[in-house]
Amino acid sequence: MTAPFRPQKLRLGVNIDHVATIRNARGGDHPDPVRAAEIVARCGGDGITAHLREDRRHIRDDDLARIQAATDLPLNLEMAATEEMLEIALRHRPHAACIVPEKREEVTTEGGLDAAGQHNRLAPVVARLADAGIRVSLFIEASERQLEAAVRLGAPVVEFHTGEYAHATGDRVPLELKRIADMAALAAKNGIEPHAGHGLTYDNVQPIAAIPQLAELNIGHYLVGEAVFVGLEAAVVRMRELMDAAR
Repeated sequence: MTAPFRPQKLRLGVNIDHVATIRNARGGDHPDPVRAAEIVARCGGDGITAHLREDRRHIRDDDLARIQAATDLPLNLEMAATEEMLEIALRHRPHAACIVPEKREEVTTEGGLDAAGQHNRLAPVVARLADAGIRVSLFIEASERQLEAAVRLGAPVVEFHTGEYAHATGDRVPLELKRIADMAALAAKNGIEPHAGHGLTYDNVQPIAAIPQLAELNIGHYLVGEAVFVGLEAAVVRMRELMDAAR
């Protein structure tokens, strides 16, 4: 008889990109994303996520080593599948590398990576990261086609893009939630650890957090926005409380 599935503690990865966005708006060193990482480590965050973009619009190259030196929390480096970013990842050896789509003209990541359509481009990147002991994640839409591609690529982790869920209204909300839940279950069945993120807030996080197969949520912009009003520690603590209550 198969043992019943028992939900694990849901990890919270905090994306600190937009602390760096504020810093870069005027140049200089303040506010320092490293200080944000230290606060997250103190108040119950389980990991730090940072996206080093081609145009360096928020996180800068020197931030990575400083973040790694400042806290023992695992660093999840979001990166495009380019030779430049691969070399940086191999040099810094973060705990995880989440491969994301990237367009210079976008304000933020607009959707999931087309892992199915870019298999040949992604395969050597995934292999080199894995060979270096870096845990590879693919940021994809919650679809069977993209999940099957992740299986073929040998990615141990996928992060489902929750933007469609976050922006849905009315009857679309339960449909989007079911889509993510179904794909999280399918990922787990295939031996892939499912994560989720994008557009999650206090108001919409709990239905996602309640999906038992999800192991981690990565949340950034909303927490940095709330920090303007209540402070980063209070913002992270509140999100942690909501996630725990959902489990």
